Formats: sequence, C-alpha cells, structure tokens
Amino acid sequence: MRLNGVHIEDTFAEAFPMLGTRLVITADTPDWVQAAVVSMTGFATSVIACGCEAALERVLPSDETPDSRPGAAVLLFAMSKAELAKQVARRVGQCVMTCPGTACYAGLREGTVIPLGNALRYFGDGWQIAKRVGGRRYWRIPVMDGEFLCEAATAAVDGVGGGNFIILAADRRAGLAAAQAAVLAIRELPGAILPFPGGVVRSGSKIGGKYKGMIASTNTAFCPTLRAAVPVSLVPEGVESILELVIDGVSEAAVAAAMRAGIAAVADLGAAGGVVSVTAGNYGGKLGRYQFRLHEVMA
Repeated sequence: MRLNGVHIEDTFAEAFPMLGTRLVITADTPDWVQAAVVSMTGFATSVIACGCEAALERVLPSDETPDSRPGAAVLLFAMSKAELAKQVARRVGQCVMTCPGTACYAGLREGTVIPLGNALRYFGDGWQIAKRVGGRRYWRIPVMDGEFLCEAATAAVDGVGGGNFIILAADRRAGLAAAQAAVLAIRELPGAILPFPGGVVRSGSKIGGKYKGMIASTNTAFCPTLRAAVPVSLVPEGVESILELVIDGVSEAAVAAAMRAGIAAVADLGAAGGVVSVTAGNYGGKLGRYQFRLHEVMA
C-alpha cells in the first residue's frame, strides 16, 4: 500500500487489554485547569515504570462541564483495577486537590467502580461533608482556599493500550514534522490519548535486554546508528530518523480511529515531505490480544 508516495507496511500493531477511566477537572480559569492536568498526568508515559498511562483527552468549554467552569477531560489507564484505583487516588489527591480552585468529577458513568472522593475524603480530618445532587454523591473537603469538591467515585472500562505506528523518515526534521502532524490529528478525536511527551516516542522499546533485570530495552532494530552493527536492522537505507506514536483508548474502535487519523496526516506530508514509510510494533502476535493491521486500518 502506498499513500502519497509513503509505503504503508503490511504489518500490525500489537496492543494489550488495560482498564481505563476518564476524569473531568475544572477550575476558575483555563490556566489553573492546565496546571492541574499537567501535574496529574506527569510521569505517566508507560506502565513499564510509571504505574499508569495518562494524558489530556481534550479541553472542555464551560458549557460542557458539571459546574459550568473551564475544564478538561483526562484519561488514565492501568493494568489492573487495584493499580488504577491507586493511581487515581494519588494523582488526584496530590495534583488536583492541591491546585487552587479545582474540582474533580467522574467522566464515565458505567463500568467498574473506582473510588475517587471516597478515597480522598479522609484528608478532611473529620470535617468532610457528603452531598448528593441529582443522584450523584460528592465529597466537600475543606482546604485553605475553601472546599475541594470531588465526586465520590468514577467508573473504569475495559480499554486498549499500546496501539502504535512507527514513522520512518529521511531525517530528524522530516520525522518530527510528520509525528507532530499525526499528534494534532489524533488529538481531535475522543476516546484516545498519546501518553508520551508531546505524544511522540523516540526511545521505542523491545522486551528484555542483555542486562539482568531489564524488562525492556532500546529497540535496536529501529536505531539508525546501529543499522550496520546489529544482527537484524529494520532501518532501510535513506532513513535516518524513526519516531513512534503510542495510543491508548477506551475501545478498539477509538484506537483504530486514532491510528487512521494519525497515519493519514503523515501520508498527507508524503514522500516529498521526507516520509519514507509507516510500520508498526508487534511481538509476532504472542503477547497482545489486539492486532491493528495497518492495511485494514487504512482501508
């Protein structure tokens, strides 16, 4: 398959089951919403070392938030209910409750119950107050600028983590331009996030490594500087920069739509823009339950 001169390899991205939840954060101004979101989603790129994968899903205008203030929707994914609940409580408690003027609400109604305010209410030291509005339960926790309003619980759903595609480009400038175009396209879609810095991964990984205890190490097959040194290189001549986009979503459809939009944006730049090909990362279908075949995604 070729799109605008860009070769789309006949391969698949291998992805994994995860549990995900959506939180809605509001504050008095967009700047304080952003401060809370940036803090809460920090160090949340990969479950390999971060405990969860999280990122901004989209900014919400005041007419779409529960309290009619500026807001944002954030998605968080983890490998188990226990880990997701721990990460939600820690990140909301340390990064949202501490941020001036914020409130936090459940962004999903149906699914496995995950404690939210129910896990944070004890910070009120006995002065917290439960409140029920419209059939939904909240906690009002006293803080030094007033009260932190937090919904009692949120819901978690079966999600998909590790959807991906890999951009092979003639040089770093072309590769980064293509990756950034893909990020912008994907961020227009609901239900999916790009958890890595700026949505882009330059240090793609493989399972294991030569050193004891390493569960992952650099993906040597895709390192241009190792093209002539490693037993197997997947870097063709004429390619000097490779970047990966990793996608988590609340459903298979959300991940497929994000991959389609991202790859289409890359192809729009075309071979004239320095893009050589697009491929994907997989483990031969041995580890992940989901396979996103690039030709089917782009059909």
